Amino acid sequence: MARRESLPQIKLSDAQKEKLNAEIKAFYLDERGEEIGLIEQMQLYELFERKMAPIIYNRALDDAKRWFAQMMDNLDSDFYALYKEEDI
Repeated sequence: MARRESLPQIKLSDAQKEKLNAEIKAFYLDERGEEIGLIEQMQLYELFERKMAPIIYNRALDDAKRWFAQMMDNLDSDFYALYKEEDI
């Protein structure tokens, strides 16, 4: 079986990690009515950090690039809209 290629890892601060672990714990309690232990919280967090975060990050970069390209298109048309008619 071929091994999957590892995606680059995104690092978060300790405070951000704690907040996400609290969110995971709350999700399990609210949605599933289950208590989840610290080890399970950390395992889920690490899964998200290693596998999902880079995908979401790359999607955000793609969205930002599309937005920037659209703004540049608007800039070009706005620039030419400033031209004055020349009477020669």
